[in-house]
Amino acid sequence: MSGMPYRLVAALFVVALAAPAQSLTVKQLFSFIQSSVQIKQTDREVAGYLAKVKLSEKLDDRTVEQLQALGIGPKTVAALRALRDRSENLAAAAPVVQVKTVPKPPPSSEEQAQIIDEVRDYALNYSKNLPDYICTLVVRRYAAPLPGSKYAVQRDSEPSWRLQNTLTVKLSYFNQKEDYKLILIDNSPTQLDYNKVGGTRSSGDFGSLLRMVFEPETEAHFEWDHWGLLRSRPTYVFAYHVSQERNQWHVTADHADTIPAVKGLVYVDQETKQVLRISLVAVDLPADFPVKEASDQLDYDYQDVGGQQFLLPLRNKVLINSPEYLTRNDNEYHLYHKYSADSAIQFDVTDTPAPLPDDKVNEAPPPK
Repeated sequence: MSGMPYRLVAALFVVALAAPAQSLTVKQLFSFIQSSVQIKQTDREVAGYLAKVKLSEKLDDRTVEQLQALGIGPKTVAALRALRDRSENLAAAAPVVQVKTVPKPPPSSEEQAQIIDEVRDYALNYSKNLPDYICTLVVRRYAAPLPGSKYAVQRDSEPSWRLQNTLTVKLSYFNQKEDYKLILIDNSPTQLDYNKVGGTRSSGDFGSLLRMVFEPETEAHFEWDHWGLLRSRPTYVFAYHVSQERNQWHVTADHADTIPAVKGLVYVDQETKQVLRISLVAVDLPADFPVKEASDQLDYDYQDVGGQQFLLPLRNKVLINSPEYLTRNDNEYHLYHKYSADSAIQFDVTDTPAPLPDDKVNEAPPPK
């Protein structure tokens, strides 16, 4: 008898797909999508049905995000956005927060192992498959007194970040090698060497972190963490840990160097099995080391280079915690274009690009 509810839902869903166009409330739409996920209907089937649906109420962005978090495919997401646009002038729907959702179970252990194997193959070959290109790297460097330290405002519980300076850099990637040329400091032209500017800097973000985590010699341990939604793309999210003996990531400060154990999260695009985000946190730094905490989070996004889509760095965020002060670098990658002799000569940036919007870098919340 336990199989009867599932078969009944599946049968009703197939009937719905075959039915002519109908008018749905937003709550009915929500229930329909939940059912499609439960019985694992294909992305194409669901999107095709939604293309014929008419809504009697306005579908808003928040509800679309809630539906995305259920793990729907890209075609269904596109169909929902089209429904949102078509319903723009309708009356607002009642909130759907009362809808109780059944937590989506994680992939089986076999599926998880297969996903990790696919991601490992992608990560180890990432740099080999990149095009030659030029982009603008913007490095915003912040500092804050450590909350609770003698330099902090007494009641501060969160860091009071202050922008120290902004570096604008021409980043060239040619023959799998990176070249950094500092162009502006706080929007003023400079001839200073990027490697001599002082403070925390970042380089080698295009594939080194991916390789370090996924190389077989690292023996990283992966385990399931949660379903994610990042830049409107459903993701598998895995936690990982690398022991100190196997780690290759160095932390250097005040002429001291150490290799700690590390842990972090990997966000994997469900459709492409490519990495959209990888984070890293140092574990158990030595007590006498000048840095008490260190972390790095690197985001990738799909970029057009020469008419083709490539997954390239979007932003990496580096945090360093010393005994009295915190430092943070927000490194953002803008204006990708194909590398050529002409583009190398004609690169001309006179204004620093604006910071990335929150929806580009924040994980969307799960439905309530």
